[in-house]
Amino acid sequence: MQEEIKTVPLHDIHVSLGAKIIPFAGFQMPVRYSSDMEEHKAVREKVGVFDVSHMGEFMVSGPHALDLIQWVTSNDVSKLIVGQAQYSCFPNESGGIVDDLLVYKLSEESYMLVVNASNIQKDWDWISAHNTFGASLQDLSAELSLLAVQGPLASKTLQPLTPLDLDSIPFYHFAIGEFAGVPDVIVSATGYTGAGGFEIYVKNEHVVGVWQAIFEAGKDYGIQPIGLGARDTLRLEMGYCLYGNDINDETSPIEAGLGWITKFSKKFINCERLKAEKEQGVSRKLVGFILNEKGIPRAHYRILSTEGEVIGEVTSGTQSPSMGIGIGLGYVESSYATPGTTIIIEVRQKRLEATVYKLPLLKV
Repeated sequence: MQEEIKTVPLHDIHVSLGAKIIPFAGFQMPVRYSSDMEEHKAVREKVGVFDVSHMGEFMVSGPHALDLIQWVTSNDVSKLIVGQAQYSCFPNESGGIVDDLLVYKLSEESYMLVVNASNIQKDWDWISAHNTFGASLQDLSAELSLLAVQGPLASKTLQPLTPLDLDSIPFYHFAIGEFAGVPDVIVSATGYTGAGGFEIYVKNEHVVGVWQAIFEAGKDYGIQPIGLGARDTLRLEMGYCLYGNDINDETSPIEAGLGWITKFSKKFINCERLKAEKEQGVSRKLVGFILNEKGIPRAHYRILSTEGEVIGEVTSGTQSPSMGIGIGLGYVESSYATPGTTIIIEVRQKRLEATVYKLPLLKV
């Protein structure tokens, strides 16, 4: 029996705005309202709003909350202060990644984990199965909406709506307070675009009013609703991984360039194997690349050496709206992973030259 596709609380608003709606991660989601190019440009230059209410939120609390999160995540949660967020992943027992996530420290014994929509049930089962510590777990995914307000004019747009001093919230930190007349809203200086901005966590019953208030506040700044299409091109220019494309159950965080969120100062699931990978090296690595000629790379296209030998595969690719050239991410044999290396991307019947670049691909 096919699982029913869910809708987000703002679904009717997206339809009324003329959004093209597609099934994504078990939800009906807006992929674009105008064009991917226009929406991408709006976020890079002005301000745009993504409805990412399909994401999952778990509360982990109690005296052993930290013990559980330390065990199931790769990053060192003990380093967080209250009001700080951290990027991390759930390593699995075979060297891969269950999911990537954000960890928010709400208080000394209370944390919020934000996980990918497609993995909500999988992640919940994973954490629950490893909760031998007796931490209290609560799945708030169906109760919370999430709006990502991104772009250089995000702070100017949002500041009139809250007494919180937005410019004083450092990157990967958050504050909780009144927002658009709603109490206890989480305002987080995080995002998936590299354009700056905030993510707003609000209860479903308030999200329509909050959405309307944001658009009213941003009308003088050229604010636009932004779909999943531009979200993908924006994150790719920054080289941010997308679960299911660039990382999955078979990719290790070391291969994926996520050694910086893999801390061996503590014990966590499968840490010995990942530590050995870090010390001994891996046979393949995730790299960013930019085409040197016209063409658009796509997932699963083959990557070749200049001699024509298959050395890897593209995991994500697009035409960069900011740079006007094909860009992508892909795994290659480690000897080809050095920035400046020339590689070949097999685009349909053509072999196009590309160069490996240090991330981010767009220097903002």
